[in-house]
Amino acid sequence: MVNGVSHPCKVVLAASIAKALASEVHNDLAKLSRKPHLHGYLANKDPAARMYADWTGKTCRENGFDFTLHDVEREDLEDELRSANHRDEIDGVIVYYPVFGSERDRTLQWTVSMYKDVEGLSPQLISNMYQNIRFLDPPFNVQKSILPCTPLAAIKILEHLHVYNSFLDYGKRLFGRRITVINRSEVVGRPLAALLANDGAEVYSVDVTGVQQFSRGSGLRRQKHETKDLEGWGLEQCLPISDVVISGVPGETYKIPTNLIREGAVCINFSSEKNFDPDVKERASIYVPAIGKVTIVVLLRNLVRLVQNKPEESGVGGA
Repeated sequence: MVNGVSHPCKVVLAASIAKALASEVHNDLAKLSRKPHLHGYLANKDPAARMYADWTGKTCRENGFDFTLHDVEREDLEDELRSANHRDEIDGVIVYYPVFGSERDRTLQWTVSMYKDVEGLSPQLISNMYQNIRFLDPPFNVQKSILPCTPLAAIKILEHLHVYNSFLDYGKRLFGRRITVINRSEVVGRPLAALLANDGAEVYSVDVTGVQQFSRGSGLRRQKHETKDLEGWGLEQCLPISDVVISGVPGETYKIPTNLIREGAVCINFSSEKNFDPDVKERASIYVPAIGKVTIVVLLRNLVRLVQNKPEESGVGGA
């Protein structure tokens, strides 16, 4: 409220979006022939990783999934993952990073079979995402390619908020939207920009090095997005023309200049820190302050997809 007058911004909490998405997951779960089983692998002493592992287990059990946590020595983890790839009773695998905090962690990501990778981080899945390949089994197109959890959570939030235009065909439902994503990490920011562009948006991807445009071109002529550097661009150029602003900068001192945000924009924060000042509610039409609870439901959704992709569930021969 400003000077006694309420502002028009609607604050939408992740819990309400997660509840709606969980209903979809439960409907899909009921159609499976058995309860999916997720196995977590913890190979560090990080209290935050332990907390996330415990939270994963609690959420799984509350929603009708099985969960087993393995505490392993980090030097043994790669062998454990290779073994998990061949165990039929394991439907999905999640690794709690960091393990080594180096390039060796990427090797671990590559070790997990894409048919058990609930986080969507294996090389073929990442390649499919960037190439806008949505299925693993053309021409049948029954087995869906798994997407990374946090970027997909942001997508599901935008769908819930009706930023996606459901009257348009899949792959075109963000046509006409301009979206700024502040963060270009390989884990969240860059994949999110690619997904949004592949769905038809013109995306401005911002990090400390500058701004890149992700786009499928005029009239969405290209099958997948292309990128180009926007020389001389910064937030001053992106924010005033963006319908949506999504930010995930980890630093607690980082704040987005509210005065640059377009009036009526949808603003979403996926950082553990608050990237938006409280006065964002004076500019935004919708503000989502955190997305964590949606991310964990997306992980369960991915687990259901992994089970659906199995030949006995999908009806498609071959893995």
